[in-house]
Amino acid sequence: MKALTAVVVGLAIALSTQVAGAYVVQVVTTVPVAAATGAQDTSQLGDVVESAIRDVLSHAIAFTPTVVRIEDARIVGERLYLALLIADTEGEAIIEGLATDRAPKGEPDASDADAERTGAVRL
Repeated sequence: MKALTAVVVGLAIALSTQVAGAYVVQVVTTVPVAAATGAQDTSQLGDVVESAIRDVLSHAIAFTPTVVRIEDARIVGERLYLALLIADTEGEAIIEGLATDRAPKGEPDASDADAERTGAVRL
């Protein structure tokens, strides 16, 4: 009898909860970059980045994103590594809520200081 009561209570709790519909995903992808592609030819590099993002959105993401943000980009050898932050509408609201602890625009915050110290490029 106790087991049946526990099952009923568990089902009641499970059925009364609402599932959050927010999706926030961070994806790292890599694409080959020809030696001829460099800082001088930004249009070709832009095409490579756009192609990589489209590939991730069509093959790895099962929801319709409203935000696609490049968090980090590095060229190592002959490969371009991209860290992408992808979110839907509800996920975008969560990201904005988390960003409220940052310093006002124009003033450096801890992440800017870390970027300067490590030599990271913010895109």
